[in-house]
Amino acid sequence: MISIRKPSTAMRDPAWMRAILLSVALVFVGLFLVLPLIAVFSYAFEKGLDVYLASLVDADARAAIRLTLITAAISVPANTIFGIAAAWLITRFTFRGKNLLVSLIDLPFAVSPVIAGLIYVLLFGAQGWLGPWLAAHDIKIIFAVPGIVLATTFVTFPFVARELIPLMQAQGSEQEQAALTLGASGFSMFWRVTLPKIGWGLVYGVILCNARAIGEFGAVSVVSGHIRGQTNTMPLHVEILYNEYNRTAAFAVASLLALLALATLVVKQLVGLRMRRAAPEHDVAA
Repeated sequence: MISIRKPSTAMRDPAWMRAILLSVALVFVGLFLVLPLIAVFSYAFEKGLDVYLASLVDADARAAIRLTLITAAISVPANTIFGIAAAWLITRFTFRGKNLLVSLIDLPFAVSPVIAGLIYVLLFGAQGWLGPWLAAHDIKIIFAVPGIVLATTFVTFPFVARELIPLMQAQGSEQEQAALTLGASGFSMFWRVTLPKIGWGLVYGVILCNARAIGEFGAVSVVSGHIRGQTNTMPLHVEILYNEYNRTAAFAVASLLALLALATLVVKQLVGLRMRRAAPEHDVAA
């Protein structure tokens, strides 16, 4: 008699293969993620807690932290509004240029952040297309906070839209049409029907957008002018400190960025877990 192995057993990887794959993954994570984090915090505290705290409360460091938070506070809500509007338009309407709009949303993923910064310099710089008009009206964008906000907004605007578009496509519009049929207004339908369905996906996209906004370097470096205490964000401040061989202060600010990244990662995992748990509930409700 010929014995037939169960599909689950036949498709199971051998123990030695699982051990090798796990070892490779652990070595990779240890070398490229854990060790760099350990190095950042060890260098940040190598001269003691007092020097570490002094590096963070320095006037230039506080200005860099403040500018980073201001930039994120402007660009993230703007991208959230754009992401919701774009996802709604793409998933609920058919129109000419729809595929072009989707491609344009993905453009920041394909363009180097440095190129994005150069684009704004060509548009708003002193020798740019709009430079003379801006100078005549005493409006400063490049080498000022507006340029930093614009560059950050450009490199981060796909994140919310890219999280919502596939989610809203998968959910369909039947419940929204039913709400409209029952007399709900557009705003009421969005607030009571659409938003609860996309809530966790929206939070997930906002988290990713915020993480990129805080850590953006390339585009901001081009448009900022590196004016200490005025146009330096936290990543730029770290670069300046490190180039000046002020290693402890550089790694102190870098450790703050690392803490923000770790906090973002934890929140991201919690939201992802909540989304996976909510998926069966939506399936049952449907």
